[in-house]
Amino acid sequence: MKKVGSKNVWVLIILMLAGIVIGGFLGTLTENMAGLSWLNYGQAFGLDSPIVLNLGIIILTFGLSIKITIASIIGLLLAALIYRFI
Repeated sequence: MKKVGSKNVWVLIILMLAGIVIGGFLGTLTENMAGLSWLNYGQAFGLDSPIVLNLGIIILTFGLSIKITIASIIGLLLAALIYRFI
């Protein structure tokens, strides 16, 4: 049984992912605007080319690329703030 005042971790994870996605989307929208282009400033890291595993019958392709921007960090902080007040 849950204690009174305890919060669900899944809600936090969903809010954090939504904050990152919405922040990244807003950063992409503002990249060509003169006063807001700084929101899209960030760093991308991951695999430049995907890793291919050919097993004869099945071919698996693995790849991962992450881009962290100022807007996605702001979205993450807003999601944590919203979670605190839920």
